[in-house]
Amino acid sequence: MGDGQLRLTKHHGAGNDFLVLLDPDGRRPLSGGEVRALCDRHRGVGADGVLRATSSTVPGAALAMELRNADGSVAEMSGNGIRCFVQAAVGAGLVTPGRVTVATAAGVRTVQYRPGAEPGLAHAEVDMGRAVLGAVVDVGDVPGARAARLVDMGNPHVVVLGEPVDDATVSRAGPRLATSHPDGANVEFAWPGPDAGDLSLRVWERGVGETLACGTGACAVVAAARAWASAGNRVRVHSRGGTVEVTLSDEGILLSGPTRLVGTVTVDESVLAAMVDDRRAANLDRDDEVVVRP
Repeated sequence: MGDGQLRLTKHHGAGNDFLVLLDPDGRRPLSGGEVRALCDRHRGVGADGVLRATSSTVPGAALAMELRNADGSVAEMSGNGIRCFVQAAVGAGLVTPGRVTVATAAGVRTVQYRPGAEPGLAHAEVDMGRAVLGAVVDVGDVPGARAARLVDMGNPHVVVLGEPVDDATVSRAGPRLATSHPDGANVEFAWPGPDAGDLSLRVWERGVGETLACGTGACAVVAAARAWASAGNRVRVHSRGGTVEVTLSDEGILLSGPTRLVGTVTVDESVLAAMVDDRRAANLDRDDEVVVRP
């Protein structure tokens, strides 16, 4: 930055992909329109969201994480995203492997990070805090649904436990159930398997649509399933993009899994501005900061 170039790295955790902007001096905030242009999978780079790293003013936190969804909206927390975030920060030398504390909009989170045996591959375990189990939700016509409730993981979720769901159910019921929370919610459709004690899920994320995985969603699913006596305290959670492990204890919830560096992206600032203008001209963006939740 400072030379007319915006430099980002791209990562994914279980297929949940993010662009990371390292901005320790806090000189390059991103607008909603810029995030939407960067995350556009046809006109831009493509991602489920953008993570911006800045210096933290929170005692004990090495960095602060700003998360925007693909639609430009600000989100509180991402379990897969924070693992990608720490990988980017370690790669740039902002922090060292091991214990890394990060300030998020959902509070301070601690990440235990270790590089993997392959280039670009790492493993991270995140202290996700506690799940707050909320009200029962009427799921309407979701086939095979047995139970549903709100779960707060620092961001809101609707967990639906039942049978495997198809594309039509996710695309139809996901946006509808997202409105169960006044700020919009991520919606997880979960079912037992494929192995004994495991859970599988598909997720509809507010501000994105269906994603291949959701870290906070995996934690919400295990917490709800445990309350329904449908899961143990350590569960492998399978999504379309990969598998993570969720561990419940009296101290809180741990989320662990791999993160992969995809590559480095350089975008000319003038090109990014043109991308934003092109979206407006195509009526894809009416206003830079107006975002309609699902």
